Amino acid sequence: MRTLGQLLVSSRPLSWINTAFPFAAAYLLATGRLDLAFWVGTVYFLIPYNLAMYGINDVFDYESDLRNPRKGGVEGALLDPSIHRTTLWAAVISNVPFLVVLVVLGSALSWLVLAVSVFAVVAYSAKGLRFKEKPVLDSITSSTHFVSPAVYGLVLAGASWTPALWLILIAFFLWGMASHAFGAVQDVIADREGGLASIATVLGARLTTRLSVAAYALAGVLVLGTDWPGPLAIAAALPYVAITARFWMITDETAETANRGWKRFLLLNFIAGAIVTMLMIYWAINR
Repeated sequence: MRTLGQLLVSSRPLSWINTAFPFAAAYLLATGRLDLAFWVGTVYFLIPYNLAMYGINDVFDYESDLRNPRKGGVEGALLDPSIHRTTLWAAVISNVPFLVVLVVLGSALSWLVLAVSVFAVVAYSAKGLRFKEKPVLDSITSSTHFVSPAVYGLVLAGASWTPALWLILIAFFLWGMASHAFGAVQDVIADREGGLASIATVLGARLTTRLSVAAYALAGVLVLGTDWPGPLAIAAALPYVAITARFWMITDETAETANRGWKRFLLLNFIAGAIVTMLMIYWAINR
């Protein structure tokens, strides 16, 4: 039971919705069906996908996580070394059956998108790849973790790729990059002490924060070009701009204070998700 508990914590239950919802919403809105593909994909992106993403990260980041005061709670698990091998096996065993079914249910293009999604999960943390230590690529890869389930859902559903849809996905991708970059700011000191590179350790806390503000703002601007009621989604973007802008003058020495803003995101993510959900429901009813 203790091992299961640690695996559960490692999968970051608070973040499950961040990957399952994009797939489920994209697939359901494109098809209008609650079929086998919907349920298999939703469950996959809810738990196994997150166990792989965060479990692999917790195993290969163990040494640096020991020096990070944030780790050991909702912001990141600190896995006992005795279950590192178990965690990696659990990630494989829980993912493979779902991936096999999704491959059977999908097309060649959906296989490609799914492969990119899974590769990004592994490449971010796994030894020998470690995209998380390649500045800018770290934010791109992290954003892929959250946007690719939506893209996969759309491809699996055979959705029509309209200009408005592209704007939504680009805005979503910018949100993902901004969130990762701002999240890296709070770890500047710990990462440098651990010899880890990130977008924030290379660009510095202040520039990284300002780029995050700009990315959030641009995401909000892009949704203004979508079909009604899409423009109202700017209400979900503005709070992120406001929170990150408060740290406009942050320095590397005060980088850890960004954690105050990051903690607000834990609640804001649910509020923003609720806003987007209501808008999608309105759109689905009135299309």
